[in-house]
Amino acid sequence: MHITDAIADMLTRIRNANSAKHDTVDIPSSNMKKSIAQILLDEGYIKAFEIVDDGKQGIIHITLKYGPGKSQVIQGLRRVSKPGLRIYSGSEQLPKVMRGLGVAIISTSKGVMTDKQARKENVGGEVLAFIW
Repeated sequence: MHITDAIADMLTRIRNANSAKHDTVDIPSSNMKKSIAQILLDEGYIKAFEIVDDGKQGIIHITLKYGPGKSQVIQGLRRVSKPGLRIYSGSEQLPKVMRGLGVAIISTSKGVMTDKQARKENVGGEVLAFIW
């Protein structure tokens, strides 16, 4: 089966596993997904991730993070730019998620980064997703 939007598939798998309170989730690997997983780790939304070699493209094994009483750390995930409608933003117009409480993931010419990093480096790009 061929997936049209691999990033939306990744976010949906994380959202579903988080809602079902699973400890881990496996996602087919790609460089873009590794970058997104690294941002989720750096921002404190997941505990850890590792790349497992399966002889093909590899699998990203993500360990989800929960608060006290298995409360969800990731309240929401939303894909912004889709294959049918790409959303681009300049460095001055980068969106603030939940008035700065959430994180926007931006694909820039300098790599995949958060909206805060993109503002600091003064670069714009494609707005991939919102996480809060």
